[in-house]
Amino acid sequence: MSSIILLFLCLFIGIGIQKINNFPKNTAVVLNQYILYVALPAMALHYLPKIELGWNLLLPASVAWIAFGLSFLLFNFLGKIYNWSKKLTGCLIITSGLGNTSFVGIPIIQALYGEEGLNTLIIVDLPGTFVVLSTVGVLVATMYSNQKGTGESILKKMFRFPPLLAFLVGLSMVLFQIDFPDALSTTFKQLSATISPVALISVGYQLKFKTYGKHFKFLILGLSFQLLILPFVILALFYFLLGKTDLATKVCIIEAAMAPMITGAILASTYGLKPELSNMMVGYGIPLSFITIAGWYFVVEYLLG
Repeated sequence: MSSIILLFLCLFIGIGIQKINNFPKNTAVVLNQYILYVALPAMALHYLPKIELGWNLLLPASVAWIAFGLSFLLFNFLGKIYNWSKKLTGCLIITSGLGNTSFVGIPIIQALYGEEGLNTLIIVDLPGTFVVLSTVGVLVATMYSNQKGTGESILKKMFRFPPLLAFLVGLSMVLFQIDFPDALSTTFKQLSATISPVALISVGYQLKFKTYGKHFKFLILGLSFQLLILPFVILALFYFLLGKTDLATKVCIIEAAMAPMITGAILASTYGLKPELSNMMVGYGIPLSFITIAGWYFVVEYLLG
């Protein structure tokens, strides 16, 4: 219950400080940078060395890749059928295909499934969502914005991404079966504990409810895919097809139901892919996702036990 209270309290704090002039306009940028450069890498360095490698990790790692792949296939197909602009198609592919598996996902998974759920989340998030964002996400943004990009530039961006670097360090430690000393590991854990409140305050600070009527049908389409269709696909694949009922499967389904990724929306906006629609996907998607995630949670608990 305390995690749920913290979740909504921090979200409303973020919304409230939008009106306080003492906070600079780049407050959300600073908070997000802290999470990306400090807290999220600390989380990876704490949890990853303690994970035992096995085939069971492939399913959590695949969630983000499945999501982005389906988003690309669907919206690229619809874009051609209905003659959408490349920028509109690219915007929907990125914002609908990348879920907020960390900034919103971490506090929600922690509230629903505790510390144990974070072991699965870190696999969904780092080798999944953030690697997708750093590679094919950047590639799609470049292709659909008509900007030139090379394989070398994509690799540079990927290997300069702190969470990915921390993931590679953590993965190496898993392979060699070593861990940090207890004091250092505990320090990483304490830093990672700041993710939830800081991320939610950042999310609340960035929430904007703009009413651009011409985008609403695309907003509904994108959010319907991300909040309803995608988690159903993961549920069907993992539970109905593979028969998985463990905690990791539950976390994967809930993670698949997350709202659009803030960093993904920033990527789309940076490349000129319908910035207004990108912001609407986040602004409307995050509050709405609290309702749909609650629904998926009851479905998952009823079916998987």
